[in-house]
Amino acid sequence: MHLLVTNDDGIHAAGLQALARSLRSLGEVTVLAPDRNWSASGHVKTMHRPLRVREVELPDGSPALCSDGAPSDCVALALLGLLKRPIDMVVSGINPYANLGHDVTYSGTVTAAMEAVIHGLPGIAVSLDTPEGHSGPRDYSAAAEVAAAIARRVAEDGLPRGVVLNVNVPYGARESMRGVAVTRQGLRVYRDELVRREDPRGRPYYWIGGESPSGLSEPDTDFWALREKYVSITPLQLDLTAAEQLPMLRQWAETI
Repeated sequence: MHLLVTNDDGIHAAGLQALARSLRSLGEVTVLAPDRNWSASGHVKTMHRPLRVREVELPDGSPALCSDGAPSDCVALALLGLLKRPIDMVVSGINPYANLGHDVTYSGTVTAAMEAVIHGLPGIAVSLDTPEGHSGPRDYSAAAEVAAAIARRVAEDGLPRGVVLNVNVPYGARESMRGVAVTRQGLRVYRDELVRREDPRGRPYYWIGGESPSGLSEPDTDFWALREKYVSITPLQLDLTAAEQLPMLRQWAETI
């Protein structure tokens, strides 16, 4: 098996290195990740400039590749022929913070896994629910162990075409987790605010600020699972069609 590992935090992120180490038990691992942080980049396809790739060495001495493109660009490069050996699965992460609810549309971690699904391969996104205010290095070991276990099961049983797995892991030791919950997307509550400032010449510029987002912890949602100390596995599909609305809109179409 040949696995591609990427992320949205950049080639030097500790979560990426922990993920790559854990997946080597399953087969050959190639790391191709952005050369800088692309957090909250969404699903990007770079077409207005050339993409560059260079060889780097990870702290454990293993070789890797990095690109000046987005996470989804890294996946596309690998799957379109940059690598000689075909890829069997893409695993993205480990993101240092959870990707829940509507976060999946913003997350470079999740959309990198979505890029794999577009190319017909299994895609898994893995994130760690680091507590707010945590200081010091993060312990990714439990999340990396969970990621390897899920990837092994996907390798054995496969995934339906068009489905990506969004995995969120509670922070802490594996023994402190209550198990695995298969969940649906919860509702993220964003508390963004527009912050207006002026540069030294009096021209306005803007930041999107505000308090950290929260979420509704309804039963069987990703928010609920993490609150209850379960690993959350949410199957996502790239077909965004609101199928239940089609009959009503077809009636509308007859009058337009």
